[in-house]
Amino acid sequence: MNSGPSQSSSSTSPSLIERARDHEPEAWQRLTQIYTPLVYAWVRQAGLQSTDAADVGQEVFRTVSQRIVDFQQDYGAGFRGWLWGITRNKLRELARRQANSPQAQGGTVGHQQLQSLADVPEEESGDLKMVEPRSRLMHRALEIIQAEFEPPTWQAFWRSAVDDQRTAEIAADLQMTSKAVRQAKYRVMRRLRLELDDLC
Repeated sequence: MNSGPSQSSSSTSPSLIERARDHEPEAWQRLTQIYTPLVYAWVRQAGLQSTDAADVGQEVFRTVSQRIVDFQQDYGAGFRGWLWGITRNKLRELARRQANSPQAQGGTVGHQQLQSLADVPEEESGDLKMVEPRSRLMHRALEIIQAEFEPPTWQAFWRSAVDDQRTAEIAADLQMTSKAVRQAKYRVMRRLRLELDDLC
C-alpha cells in the first residue's frame, strides 16, 4: 500500500512549479488542472464571453509554458501574482485588438475597462474580486494528492487540519497514537506545500 511520500523523500522533492519548470508532463498537467479555473474566472470577471475567455486562457498557459523557466520563487507576488501578470497582459492585448477591429464589442468603455486592470488582483478588490479564492486552489490540490496517502493518514490529516478536531479524539477514533496523528497532518501539509508553495 502507498502511504504517501516519506519525510526523507519529500524533504528533497522539488515543488510543483520546479517540476513544471523542468518540463515534467505530470507536473504540467497538475499545474494546469489547479490553475486553469482561476485564470478562467479572472478573464470572465474582466467581462469576456466564454469563447473569448477560453481563447485567452489558452494563450495564458501557452505563455506560462514558455516562460515558467524564468519564474523565481521569490517573485514578489508569488506564482499567482506572476500568473495574473501574464493574464492581465493577454487581456490587454485582446483589448488592443478589439479596439482596432471595426466590429469590436464593448467599444471604448470595454477597452478602457480591460486596460485599467490592476497590477495584482486582490481578494477584496472592487475592480476584480478574486472569485476563486486560495482555499479553493488548496482544495483542488488536495483532491489531486489524496490518492498518495492511505485512508487513515488522510482522515487524521483532514480531521486535524480541516475539521480542527482535537488530536486525542482523532487518535482514539482511528486507533492511532497522538504522535501518529500529528505526523499524518505534517506529511500531508508538507506534500501540499510542494504543490502550492506560494499558498501554504
